[in-house]
Amino acid sequence: MTYATDRIHEEIAYIAYHFHWNLEDILDLEHRDRRQYAEQIGSLVTRAMAER
Repeated sequence: MTYATDRIHEEIAYIAYHFHWNLEDILDLEHRDRRQYAEQIGSLVTRAMAER
């Protein structure tokens, strides 16, 4: 199974933007872990926006 390069770049940018992690640390994550972090960030952002 392949994963779209643009999707990987989107996840990397999303995690880097919110957690301020460097590229090497994000790339060292397993795909599943990177997806989980991106999903959790999304949940946090959604919750924060709803509380405004």
